[in-house]
This record gives sequence, C-alpha cells and structure tokens, in this order.
Amino acid sequence: MAIRSLLITNHLRNNSYCYKLQFEARNLVQFLLPISKPSMKLKYIHDNSSSSSRLETEILRLKSPSRALQNWANNGNKVKLSQLNVISKQLLKSRRYKQALEILQWMENQNDFRLTPGHHALMMELIVKVNGLNRAGEYFERISGSASKKSASLPLLHGYVKERDIVKAESFMIKLSSSGLLVTPHPYNEMMKLYMALSLYEKVPLVIAEMKRNKLCRNVLSYNLWMGAFGEVFEVAKAEMVYMEMVSDENVEVGWSTLASLANVYIKAGFVDKALLVLKDAEMKLSSNGRLGYFFLITLYSSLKNKEGVLRLWEASKAAGGRIPCADYMCVISCLVKAGDLVAAERVFAEWETNCSRYDIRVSNVLLGAYVRNGLMKKAESFHLHTVERGGCPNYKTWEILMEGWVKSQKMDKAIDAMRKAFSVLKLERCDWRPSHSILMAIAEHFEKHGNFEDANHYIKAVHGLGVATLPLYKLLLRMSLKAQRPACDILKMMEKDRIELDDETSALAAFNS
Repeated sequence: MAIRSLLITNHLRNNSYCYKLQFEARNLVQFLLPISKPSMKLKYIHDNSSSSSRLETEILRLKSPSRALQNWANNGNKVKLSQLNVISKQLLKSRRYKQALEILQWMENQNDFRLTPGHHALMMELIVKVNGLNRAGEYFERISGSASKKSASLPLLHGYVKERDIVKAESFMIKLSSSGLLVTPHPYNEMMKLYMALSLYEKVPLVIAEMKRNKLCRNVLSYNLWMGAFGEVFEVAKAEMVYMEMVSDENVEVGWSTLASLANVYIKAGFVDKALLVLKDAEMKLSSNGRLGYFFLITLYSSLKNKEGVLRLWEASKAAGGRIPCADYMCVISCLVKAGDLVAAERVFAEWETNCSRYDIRVSNVLLGAYVRNGLMKKAESFHLHTVERGGCPNYKTWEILMEGWVKSQKMDKAIDAMRKAFSVLKLERCDWRPSHSILMAIAEHFEKHGNFEDANHYIKAVHGLGVATLPLYKLLLRMSLKAQRPACDILKMMEKDRIELDDETSALAAFNS
C-alpha cells in the first residue's frame, strides 16, 4: 500500500503382429500430425504410398487430432484401438500431451471403444498435465467402475503430492479408503513421499501403521521411505529395526537401494564405519544391466570423501556397456571434486572430451565451477577458452560461474561483461536462473561506486525480470536515482510488482525522489 500511495503521488506530481500394427498405424499417424508441428518425425512414418499425398492434404487442412480422426472415420476408414494405442504412445514420447489427450477423449466418446483401466490412468495423467488438478478431480468423479477408479486414482494423488497439496492429498486418501480402493502400497508410498518433502517425518510411521492395520504388504519403496524418515531425525536404532523387519519380510528382497538408504542414515548420523560396511554390501547387489545403482553409491561415497570408492564404482559401471551419457560424466566429475580429488576429476573430463560426439557445455561447467571455488581463476579462464575452442557454447551457468570468480578476484569489468553475456543467453533459453544475492549486489555496488546510474538501472531491470530483485538492490537504485536527480516512478512500480515491503530508509528515499 505504501508503494501504491507513492506511485499515485508521483503520478500526480510527475514383431509380425507388432509390425502389422505399426504398418496399420502409419497412415493414421500421418493423418493426425498437426500442421503446427511440421518437423515432427515419428518412428513409424515411412509410407511412400499413393495415399500419402491425400493424407498430407488432410493434414494441412485439419489441425485437431479429434477432428482428423472423426474425418478419417467418416470417410469410411476403420480405426482400430490398437492403432490408436500406438499413436498415443508416439505422441507421449514426443511430449505432445494435448494431442494424446484429444485422442483418448475421442476414443471415450465413441461407442465402438471401451476404455480399459489403463486408458483411464493415462487419461488422468494427461488431464493433470494439460488441464490441471481441478479438472482432473472432476474427471475422477465421472469415472464409473472400481477398477478404472483405482487405476486413475494414483496419477491424481501423485499430482497432489507433486504440488505438495497436503489438504487435498489427505482428503483424497480418506475418500479412497472409504471406497475400498486402497489395495496396494503405492498410494501410501505417495503420501510418505509428501510427508518427507514437507519434513513431516513423524507422519511416515503413522502411514506404515495404517498399512499394517489394513493388512497391506509393504514394498521396497515403503521400507526405504520408512527408514529414511527415521534417518532424517537421527533415530538410527529405529532405522535399523526397519531394516531388520524388511530382511524378515518374505514378500520383498533387500537390494542395493535399501542398503543405500541405510548407508545414508549412517552417513547423516556420522557413523562412517557402519556406512562403509553397508556400502560394500550394496556393491555386491549391483547389476551390470544398468548404471543407476552405481551412481547412487558413487554419490554416497563422495559424501564420505572416499575417492577410492567413487573411482572403483565408476570403473565398474562401465561393464554395463553402451554409450555413457553426459549426465554420468557430470555426476562422477562432481563427486570427485566433492571428494577432494581434482586431478582425478580432470582425468575423467579428458576421457569424456575424447569420446564425446557433441560438446556439452554442462560437463565442462562442473570442472569450471571447481576451479573457481578453489580460487584457481587463471586456470578457470584458460579452461574456459579451451572449451570454446573445442566447440562448447557457453550457457547462462557458464557466465554465472565466471561472474562469481571475477567478482571474488575484483575483476569487475570482466564480471560485468559476463553478466551481460548471461542476460543475452537468457533471451534465447528458457530457464529459471537464480544467481546468488551476493554476486548481484557486488555488481550493483560497483555501478554505485562509479556513479553509473544508466547501467545500474538497466541491470536491476534485468534482475527484476528474473524475479530475483531484493530490497537492498532497489534501495541502492533509489540512492543512485536521487543522486542523479532522476524520478523514482519506474523503480517503485518494479518494487510493487515484486511485492517488496518498504522500510523507513526506503520510504524516505522514495519520498525525496518524488
């Protein structure tokens, strides 16, 4: 209200079957591709038949999958459920959720198709993504049949959990319980995830108690979450009791994930020796069919500063075969840095650089950040030039890392140049950039020190656009505007939009600037 009053004052003042199925889906897939996505390529489109030109004409005329489907059917063409399933999967893989939802909704409105519980679950997932949780809740009420309701309930509950809406999630669980739809551990696991995310660790054992009352078996995730809740409050003995209960449960098998959860409990409590013993057991449970488990354990070893464990599992993970993704290289480099072995991190980076087909700047950013945090700015600058020469394209994070280093080494001209480059990159990239407040203030203070109001004004407007402007930044700009005898109207508007509360000093500055 204070800002609004000042603004007003200012204003006044101034397989063969599969192959057959895929073949049948080709024409229909072509037919359904909307004109808005001409570059979309689906796996099964290889049709060069005479019907392609006709279908292409239809694609140019019709944009909606449901309209296209209806037109296809009206022209006397048969539409099979199996065809639509194939097309829906392709749309999902392409993250074209709205089009996939339209197909399912069209199917639901046809008398020839009877949706399965799996279809209803998928429909619910898509409605949550496309239309939001309120519409998803309304759709759930319209579903008939307990099997379909049961299948659709989990995606809806997951949506509430993802939004951390504890009121709706708990209310929905009561409704499911009264309807007799809580027959698997999955909804209970979702609730435990929610309580963990909200730091309501004391509620997790209550969920387990309810599962036991309802004679529902716990699965591996149930035990891991239960154990993790005790770990968060440092109740190691209770976490060990959970583990022993799991060992005696014939319905579940103790694997690497459970042992990793127990090791994490020990690490948080400072029981290093116990953690190392459990991690050794977890290593024995790993499979060469996938790398996921290896990197969970690598992360735990790095938190113990155990570089030998990190390197041992990194080499063992290569037995899984196939191309090693950039994310895995980023993980192991980061873990080696955390474990204090920068030389080994450089070796792994060199290995990636030798084998990479495309230079992913995110990998080099990990090492660049390590150099900056360790005060090795000359090495960081040299490394940055090297990555650019190798074809790396700096992103906003690259410039943020360099900004941080140059601010710390008092090379403010370089820091400001990096800041400008970061802002120019942000115009091309969609991202949620939140640079540290200390770096933002350091650059603003440099502008104030040199009396450069125009640059400071442009800078803070850009920071305001990111949604990370703070009262100290605005206060600095108000001081500069007063000194430069510039009106504060635009500054106050930005503050109002950011819902910044004025303190006494800021109110006085704004009044002087009026």
